[in-house]
Amino acid sequence: MDLGIAGRVALVTAASSGLGRAIAVALAAEGVHVAVTGRSEERLAATVEECAGHGVSALAVAWDLADHGRADEVAGRVAAELGPVDILVNNTGGPPSTPALGQDSGLWEGMYGAMVLPVIRLTDAVVGGMRERGWGRVITSTSSGPIAPIARLGISNTLRASLHSWSKTVANEVAADGVTANVIVPGRIATARTEALDRGRAEREGRTVEEVGHDARAGIPAGRYGRPEEYGAVAAFLASRQAAYVTGSVVRVDGGQIPAV
Repeated sequence: MDLGIAGRVALVTAASSGLGRAIAVALAAEGVHVAVTGRSEERLAATVEECAGHGVSALAVAWDLADHGRADEVAGRVAAELGPVDILVNNTGGPPSTPALGQDSGLWEGMYGAMVLPVIRLTDAVVGGMRERGWGRVITSTSSGPIAPIARLGISNTLRASLHSWSKTVANEVAADGVTANVIVPGRIATARTEALDRGRAEREGRTVEEVGHDARAGIPAGRYGRPEEYGAVAAFLASRQAAYVTGSVVRVDGGQIPAV
């Protein structure tokens, strides 16, 4: 299927590895010029190289999302070097594994500044141009926690849930202008983040990582962890011409794992 987005410009945050990289590469494979952000210049270079291998222009912008005041600057650089952003993929790293109760207010504030504010500010920086041009896609990658809270991810569950409500509100505000806003939610995808969570659980419970992984797969109807490229493919579809009537939605890529309807 031709997704009808070749020649568009995408900005994907936190794309030096994992789900962000998978989304960037999936868009590049569709002929989208891609800008990627992340903290590691070395890993960003690898993402850019993989994207450019699909014959598109690719740009790396080193950016720690906690420095959310740079959102306008980053959007401006992408526009100057690749063109105005047509597809924005808001992806952020996750907070430390903790319960919701008893956490220092500084941790809550810091994580809000790294996980929520950059998403809001970057969207504000590019969505005006999308509305003027009559076409745009805002895709926000979160977690299954806002749907079915995950134990010991209290901060993530809480802050990512706020992005679900924000995205739905944005979708309603821009729908008449040809812009869509959707959330994409991963189940257990085989990334370094998932591996770290499995390792942390194994250490807490005095078990091996293999045992933890076996139990986790047993709770997934598909019987396995997802592949990053499967997640990237769904994001690319949400960015497509064909998905123009999909907005304000939360799309799960979880192998059937999330128990809630």
